[in-house]
Amino acid sequence: MRKSQPAPAASVPDRDVPDARQLRTILIAVSVALMAVIASVSGLNVAQTHMAVEFDASQGTVLWIINIYTLALAALLLPLGALGDRLGRKPTLIAGLAVFGVASATAGLAPTAEVMLAARVVSGVGAAMIMPITLAVITSTFPGEQRGKAIGVWTAVAGGGGILGMFLSALLVDVADWRWLFVLPVVLVAVALVMTLRSVPDSRERPAHSFDTVGALLSVVAVVGLVFVLQEGPEKGWTAPATLIGLIAGLAAAAGFVVWELRRRDAALLDVRLFRKRGLSGGSITLLVVFGVQAGIAVVLFPFFQAVLGWSGLPATLALMPMAVMMMLASGLAPRMAAGVGARVTMMVGVALGAAGLALMALLVSADGGYPTILPGMLAMGVGMGLSMTPSTEAITGSLPSGKQGVASALNDVTREFGTALGVALLGALLTAGYRGSIDGRLEGIPTDAADTAREGVANAVEVAPGSGSHAQDLVHAAQQAFVDGWQQAMWAGVAVMGVLFVHIALRGPGNAAPVTDDNGTEAAVTAAPR
Repeated sequence: MRKSQPAPAASVPDRDVPDARQLRTILIAVSVALMAVIASVSGLNVAQTHMAVEFDASQGTVLWIINIYTLALAALLLPLGALGDRLGRKPTLIAGLAVFGVASATAGLAPTAEVMLAARVVSGVGAAMIMPITLAVITSTFPGEQRGKAIGVWTAVAGGGGILGMFLSALLVDVADWRWLFVLPVVLVAVALVMTLRSVPDSRERPAHSFDTVGALLSVVAVVGLVFVLQEGPEKGWTAPATLIGLIAGLAAAAGFVVWELRRRDAALLDVRLFRKRGLSGGSITLLVVFGVQAGIAVVLFPFFQAVLGWSGLPATLALMPMAVMMMLASGLAPRMAAGVGARVTMMVGVALGAAGLALMALLVSADGGYPTILPGMLAMGVGMGLSMTPSTEAITGSLPSGKQGVASALNDVTREFGTALGVALLGALLTAGYRGSIDGRLEGIPTDAADTAREGVANAVEVAPGSGSHAQDLVHAAQQAFVDGWQQAMWAGVAVMGVLFVHIALRGPGNAAPVTDDNGTEAAVTAAPR
C-alpha cells in the first residue's frame, strides 16, 4: 500500500458510500444493537429479590450476577474493538450479536445461579464485541457533515437507554415474570441481526503490524482489577485483602500497559501518546465525570423514591424517565449547537447545566415535598448530560485514525464504564457517610436494636420501624431526614466535581472543530455545516 494515497482501503467501507435511506437503516440497526447491550446493564437490578428467592442465593451472589456482565464487558472492550478493526466491523458485529443473543436466552432459562453467572459472562463477551463496533460503524460509514448527528443518536441511546431499559424491565417484572427480562434483549438482537445482515457495510483496517497481544492482556488485567475494586470496595471494605489485591493488580497492569504501549508506538493497541491531544483527553475526562455523576445520581434517587417516598420499582423507574428524555433530546441537539458555537462551548454549557441541576436537587429536596422538589434538577441534569456527552464522544473518535475507530469507540465505552463504577462507589459512599453522620443524633429514645438497624440505611430503618412500637413514626421520620442530609452532601460533592470539570474544559477542552485523522496521522478539522 502506498502511503501517498489519501484514503487507504482500510479506512473506507468495502462498498460504495451508502445513500440517505441506507444510512438511516444503518443508524437504526446499530442503535437497536446498542440498546440491547445497554438495557442488559441495568435491567436485572429490578429483579434482585426474585433471583435470590428462585436460586436460593445470597445477596453477594445476586450482585455478582449483575456486576459480572459489566466486568466482562469493560475488560474486553479494547481488545475486541481492536480485533473488530482488523477482522472487519460487520462480521464482528454479527458474531457479537449471535453470542449475546444465545447467552441472553440461556440466562433467561438458567436453572441455577451458576448457569446464570456463566451466561452473564458470555453475554458480557458478546456485548464487548457489539458496543464499540456500533459506534465504529457510524464513524467509518457516515460522511463528515452527517457524522455528528449520527453520533448524537448513538449517544442518546447510550445515555438514556439504561433508564429506558430499567423501566421496561420493571414493567415486565410487574406484569409477567422476572425471566421475561431477557426477552427484550433477545428480541432487540434478532432485529439488529437482520438489519445488520441486510444493510450494514463492512470496513476494516489493513494492519502493518501484528496484533498487540501483550497490550491486550495488560488492558484486561488493568480494567478487571480497577473495576473490581470499585464494585466490591463499598461492600467488602476498601482495606479488605481482596480489594487491596485488586487495586494493586489493576494499577500495576495499568502502569505496565502505558509503558508497553509507549514502546510499541505505532504498533500499539492504543497509542497513549494521543492523549496529548485536547480532543482525546478532554473528551475522555468529560465522559468519565459525566457518566460518574449520572450513575451516582441513580444510586441516590432510587432509595429516595422507594424508601423515602414509598414507591415500588415501576413508579421509581418511571420517575427517572423525564431526565432520560431530556438527555436524549439534548444529545440530538448537541451536534447543531456545536456546529454553531463550537464543541468546547457546547460541553461547557452542558457541564454548567449539570452542575446547576445538582445544586437544585441539593437546595430544593424535601422528604415532605417529594418528587416535585427534585424534578427541576433532574431536568437540568438531563439536558446538561446530553449536551456534554455527544461532543465528547465525537472528540474521542475524531482523535484516532480512521483505521482505528474500533479502538476509539472502545476507549469511549471503557471511559463510560469506569465513570459509572467510580460514580456509584464515590457518591454512594458519600450518601452513606452523610446518612450515618446525621441519623446518630436523631435516634434518642429509639430501642437499641431498632436504632442499630436504622444506622445501616434508610431502607433498613423503614423495614424495622413497625417493630419499634410507638417509636415507628419517629424512626421513619428520622431516617428520611437523615437520608436528605446525606443526599445534599452527595449533591454538593457532585457540584464541586462538575465545577472542576468546567474549568478544565474551559482551559484544555477540545477546539471548535473535532479533530479527524487519516491513517497516516494527518489531522483535518471537520465540522457539521450550520443550519
